[in-house]
Amino acid sequence: MLNLADIAVLVEAVQQGSLSAAGRRLGLTPLIASRRLSALEAEIGVRLVHRTTRSLSLTPDGEAFLPHAKAMLAHAEEARAAVAGGSTGAVGLLRVAASVPFGRKVLTPMLVGFLARNPRVKVELLLSDAVADIAAQGVDVAIRFGELRDSNLIARRLAANARGLYAAPAYLVMHGTPTMVADLRDHECLAVAGGQQWTFERLGKTVRQSISGRFAADSIEALHEASIRGLGIVQLSEWNAHEDVAAGRLQHVTLTDGAVPDQGIWAVLPTKRLTPQKVHLFLDALSRHLS
Repeated sequence: MLNLADIAVLVEAVQQGSLSAAGRRLGLTPLIASRRLSALEAEIGVRLVHRTTRSLSLTPDGEAFLPHAKAMLAHAEEARAAVAGGSTGAVGLLRVAASVPFGRKVLTPMLVGFLARNPRVKVELLLSDAVADIAAQGVDVAIRFGELRDSNLIARRLAANARGLYAAPAYLVMHGTPTMVADLRDHECLAVAGGQQWTFERLGKTVRQSISGRFAADSIEALHEASIRGLGIVQLSEWNAHEDVAAGRLQHVTLTDGAVPDQGIWAVLPTKRLTPQKVHLFLDALSRHLS
């Protein structure tokens, strides 16, 4: 039988980056934490982590086991709450990963109401424009856009994600407004570092257009700000641009022969089995918020 206390050491060690830090979180000495992890590995019959005096990393078996370990702890916490009396609903720590602008503009406002309705839930929001490593970071759900590349993860489409081209009115006055996809060759296009093409849809087919510009960044927030400052044309989601359009800081650029494709807003889960109640309730609340 797997010991939940041993499993908790594994999960905390991965999230904290070391056994000593996990021990501090769980009130254990480093020696006891190490013994608990060894006991778990002995029970399962495989090595779950690579350990050194300074670092800890998951083995392939550990990466496969981690989502199930987190789910077992979550279900145990929900089971205790179910028989403890009081209000029903979600309980425990919910770790959500998302891009910086989506987390700030969409998730944070939604989470205010979600936390009010679920007083026994804690939320840790991990914001980065880089794709989160769900297993390594102990993430319960990640919000992503576009097609899912990792086939080992489970994706659920939450809503459409209409996108478009935007530029500051001053930029368009100075450089003109493109009306066709090919016109973008003559404009300053603000793209992620290394991005040399933009993709458009035309009559059901994909069209790729080479682009160039003097400013690039690995942050959507930086590209967004650069467009407001008049540095060029940027691709943004409508939810990310509508406030600036309404305030006159940005103008939507419509092309007659191509449209920026809808990437979709997706929730990505580490596994479809043993999904905690807190995740179900979060996804339902986010779906309602997006609609």
